[in-house]
Amino acid sequence: MKKQFVSLLVLSLATSFFLFSCDNKAKQNTGALEFDSIQVNTTEHLFGDTAKPACNLVINFACVTRANDNVMKDSLNQYFQRLCFGDSSLTVPPQQAVENYRKRYVSNYRNDLEELYQKEEKEFGDADQKAWYSYYKYIQSHVQFYQKDLLVYRTRYEEYTGGAHGIYMTSFLNLDLRTLTPIHLNDLFAEGYEEALTDLLWNQLMADNRVATRKELEDLGYGSTGDLTPTENFCITPQGITFFYNVYEIAPYVMGAIEITLPYDIMSHLLDDRYKILDSVK
Repeated sequence: MKKQFVSLLVLSLATSFFLFSCDNKAKQNTGALEFDSIQVNTTEHLFGDTAKPACNLVINFACVTRANDNVMKDSLNQYFQRLCFGDSSLTVPPQQAVENYRKRYVSNYRNDLEELYQKEEKEFGDADQKAWYSYYKYIQSHVQFYQKDLLVYRTRYEEYTGGAHGIYMTSFLNLDLRTLTPIHLNDLFAEGYEEALTDLLWNQLMADNRVATRKELEDLGYGSTGDLTPTENFCITPQGITFFYNVYEIAPYVMGAIEITLPYDIMSHLLDDRYKILDSVK
């Protein structure tokens, strides 16, 4: 009797472990991805002279360090590298892509400015007082969302190359990990969604700014530098879809970037999630 009880207990524990393992595997995010960041903070002076103006480059680049499929790992890192550093970075590993970009940025800075700096220094004297010779560029990226079959990657750029002020922008990349392809609005919405979605964006913007009419928004500056239409620069979140407009796209620089988040319930009549992409945020 005791031997039979022990056998049943062992069988029960083994069954429980098997079911737990299967359930845990089913809930595992696609790729079982792990991430890290490659960081650079370098300051390089014209002519290599610390008394001269300098450029400052700061990079914080998020990349995949481990996946259960090396093809997925390499493909994702190529997407990230293209977004942050351009097509020339695609044939090298992430660490090398970052270093190549650093060298290229410093080289371009010196090639573009050293001759002009020398000329102005001879003509006007102490040219290093001119702030527009001091450049900077920041590239910072991170994985904003990773769950089931969906990965959202966010990159922010800031750059100053002389003039009254610098420029900055944010870009999003939504990826379907099942196919390793970017997600576009056409993958989420039914055909002919554009006009109705535009109306929803205007209505949400009115609610966000606590005004009652589109004219009031226009008086505030919205729509003065470009039309408000659905942008492919969007971010899928558990709460809804955030449409991101960088400076100057729909409003003056002084108003900054504009984010408009539409909850799923108010877009439900427009959605056609035929690829089940949004299942990953439910």
